[in-house]
Amino acid sequence: MDFLSALNISGSGLTAQKMRMDVISQNLANAQVTRTEKGSPYRRKMVVLNSIEGGSFRDSLDRVMGRKTAGVQVKRIVEDPAPFVPVYDPAHPDANEEGYVMLPNVNTTQEIIDMLSASRAYESNVTAFNATKAMAMKALEIGR
Repeated sequence: MDFLSALNISGSGLTAQKMRMDVISQNLANAQVTRTEKGSPYRRKMVVLNSIEGGSFRDSLDRVMGRKTAGVQVKRIVEDPAPFVPVYDPAHPDANEEGYVMLPNVNTTQEIIDMLSASRAYESNVTAFNATKAMAMKALEIGR
């Protein structure tokens, strides 16, 4: 594997983890939104990551020939199908006939744990990127 492929892999990881952090931030910001443009409470979003590396012989050959690289990409962003959380608050403007307000299915504790995970993965990709860059610089010094 050449240095540029290693940098591309780390770069794809950085991009994917940044997207995860953005979506988690959006979830935390909307944790109390009871009415969206659709009229329902905010629904938690999750990022689905996918490996860029294919498993077929052709994909392996393309990678060796420099036409493709391994890494990770954001496949899609999906909504969490978990039910909304009913909270009794008859004074709330979005309360139903029984006095319950449906709050988003966002668990702030889980979101913070996910944010820590994404942050650690981001830091790991930065470390790998910097290590690859340092090896490239040392390789250039050998030629002096």
